[in-house]
Amino acid sequence: MKRVLTHIGVWVVALSLPYLLDSHHGESHHHDNDAVYRAFFYLNFVTSLLWVAPFYLTAYVLTPRLFYRRQYAAYVGCLALVLGAVLLVHFLLFSSFFGLEHFSVKGALGFLVPPFVLTIAVATAFRVVTDKMAADRLVHERQEENLKTELSFLRSQINPHFIFNILNNLVALEQMKSPELGPTILKLSSLMQYMLYETDEERVPMNKEVEYLESFIDLQRQRFGSKVPITVSLDRTPNIYEIEPMLLIPFVENAFKHGVGMIGHPSIDIGLFVASGVLHFTVRNRYNPNSPEVKDKTSGIGLGNVRRRLKLLYGDQQALHIHRQDSWFIVDLQINLH
Repeated sequence: MKRVLTHIGVWVVALSLPYLLDSHHGESHHHDNDAVYRAFFYLNFVTSLLWVAPFYLTAYVLTPRLFYRRQYAAYVGCLALVLGAVLLVHFLLFSSFFGLEHFSVKGALGFLVPPFVLTIAVATAFRVVTDKMAADRLVHERQEENLKTELSFLRSQINPHFIFNILNNLVALEQMKSPELGPTILKLSSLMQYMLYETDEERVPMNKEVEYLESFIDLQRQRFGSKVPITVSLDRTPNIYEIEPMLLIPFVENAFKHGVGMIGHPSIDIGLFVASGVLHFTVRNRYNPNSPEVKDKTSGIGLGNVRRRLKLLYGDQQALHIHRQDSWFIVDLQINLH
């Protein structure tokens, strides 16, 4: 309905504009033959209404069926027939309806051709621009759908990796006959609930992601005890901030995966705070620079995915720096949460 009203409004303005700009049309009483002047005035007005039909015929029939298919000869031929039909109607109006005399084909063509060419040009441009906008909108929608699909795929890759690590933790606790096994299973249950129900959302409150990190780190603390010093500083943020779920956990997983084991003095530091709408997230873990890194089949799954997800989601509104310095493996991430 809105589109129809818009078209009607445009036509009203377009057809009225010549008469609004003509300062002489209201001076008919100065003409010697006032009846002839009025007849020509109404003839011109009715003829102007004829351009509505060629416009929509060109925009919705001739342009998509002939012009787009490069059938230019047929396109021009059809336009010539349309012009002939307009000329015929104009003649009938001139001689029969308004009773005017001395009709001239040459004069009529000189009167009709300029607005006819303008109407056809505007109709063709209207259809081309409209189709281009529709095509761009479709491409944008497809890109958004592909983005959602790709993000879902990347997230689904992370979940099995996370579950694999947690199950290893439970096995370790069972082997140690730890009384923490029961509470750990409950904590794992809450983590699974977050993974299953919260991660379907495009964004989650920042505090929920922080709670998720805290629970994961607690599970790791139970596993390693005092053998691995773990320093954690995760500041709670205002509720106005949101983040893609499961985005930060791969960095923490990586630290516990490669920051323990055959290392003389293992240590892990994790920090998070938000300042001026920018998330600052740092993960550091010690590593042995003298020992060659042994890659297994699951190495790099999380970090590889999170790089891709950061690029897809935040573009140049994020900065990820990963480097090694003085036996430390350091991840420094900044995201503009606005």
